[in-house]
Amino acid sequence: MSNVKAIVRDTYGSTDVLRLEEIDRPIPGDDEVLIRIRASSLNRADRYTLEGVPAPIRLFSGLFRPKKRGLGMDYAGDVEEVGSQVTDYKPGDAVYGEADREVWAEYACVPMRLASRMPSNLTYEQAAAVPLSAFTALQGLRDFGRLEAGQEVLINGATGAVGPFAVQVAKALGARVTAVCGQRNVELVRSLDADYVIPYETEDFTSRDDSFDIVFDVIGNHRPRACRRIMKDKGIFVVVGGPEGRWLGPISSLLGAIAQAPFISQQVVTYTATPNRADLEVLTEMIESGKITPVIDRSFRLEEVAEALRYLVEAPPHRRW
Repeated sequence: MSNVKAIVRDTYGSTDVLRLEEIDRPIPGDDEVLIRIRASSLNRADRYTLEGVPAPIRLFSGLFRPKKRGLGMDYAGDVEEVGSQVTDYKPGDAVYGEADREVWAEYACVPMRLASRMPSNLTYEQAAAVPLSAFTALQGLRDFGRLEAGQEVLINGATGAVGPFAVQVAKALGARVTAVCGQRNVELVRSLDADYVIPYETEDFTSRDDSFDIVFDVIGNHRPRACRRIMKDKGIFVVVGGPEGRWLGPISSLLGAIAQAPFISQQVVTYTATPNRADLEVLTEMIESGKITPVIDRSFRLEEVAEALRYLVEAPPHRRW
């Protein structure tokens, strides 16, 4: 059996616990595809999984030590081998998607339900930047925000990983979009076709006279009660993320929003995005029709994952890695 390179760790910790190691090439199960990974991307969720914080994630990833040595969720690559029950793919097919970790490697096995044909107009790097963040934007706006064409949507946190997809998905679904971001990223957000851009340094969006059908809060720095005056009576406050922290992290924003829900007339919803092929196909159609374009900041080699994670943490959030 041949060996392949992969990023692994045996304990929770900082980037210091990561190492590039040769492992046995994975063997696909009956319903899996073996993918030669051409590109993968980084998400803040990868950092949480690496460090084992906030604490509640250890209930799923391993209480004292990680259940899985590998990391990385978003990927793009070529099918190398298929399991006995796989009929939708064949060797050589270009695919992308979100896996349950372990794609920071030269090869990875992925259930066929978590893979989809890669958009024909994207590079591997661009495709790998799509899945988790775009799932979050699409499902949050379409399913939990119940977005309809012609509605007014405010995106609080229009940069970072999820924000640019949220702006573009909302536009693709026919909404009028107001986007909140830092002054340094105003032109970037305008290039995503936002109808109006608010630099948070110079304007408090909660004091505006607008009336929104949906407030899509990626940042978690404004509670629902602070936003109720800018929301329509039947508006929906969709909580996506929040500040970091060892014990609760972004979960604190979700819990805080839920606690305030009984005290405002509008609906407050929280959710976790779920990877699936059907939504990947929806996103692929949007991408191939020119409605969505991934925004990438920097690229790193596989052996530079630790450096990439440090950059993700330290750099001002506005693009993907």
